[in-house]
Amino acid sequence: MTLTDTLHIETVSAGKRHVEAFMPITPDVLQPHGYLHGGATIALLETVASIGAEQGTDFERERPFGVDVRVRHRKGGRKGMLRGVADLDCEEVSERTGAVKQYWNVAAYDDAGDVVSDGVVMTKIVPLAYLEAKGEGGA
Repeated sequence: MTLTDTLHIETVSAGKRHVEAFMPITPDVLQPHGYLHGGATIALLETVASIGAEQGTDFERERPFGVDVRVRHRKGGRKGMLRGVADLDCEEVSERTGAVKQYWNVAAYDDAGDVVSDGVVMTKIVPLAYLEAKGEGGA
């Protein structure tokens, strides 16, 4: 079972530039005072960005990774559904490693359509040859 399974995140749209998924706000994702835990929201937002990165990954030659998350929480939640959205803003290719950095604008919306959290998630698609040369290729 993955974190995505544990959080009951369901992808509804997945493309190379836009991804949407839903996560229910259940007692399992609340902090001790009864409000949505920011870490659960961040997990949803990193998930939608990572799914987007996977859409442009050739798994025979490379692997995607989340490398930076910058999210601001704007509104609390206690119940309902969160809709996580990721839109690709830009890509940068490393001349040295061939890795592709992607910057995803992300936002989580509540049932009323209000922004609960938003920010930027950076992903990196790294060639397997580079990972193996660094001893990170693993079997």
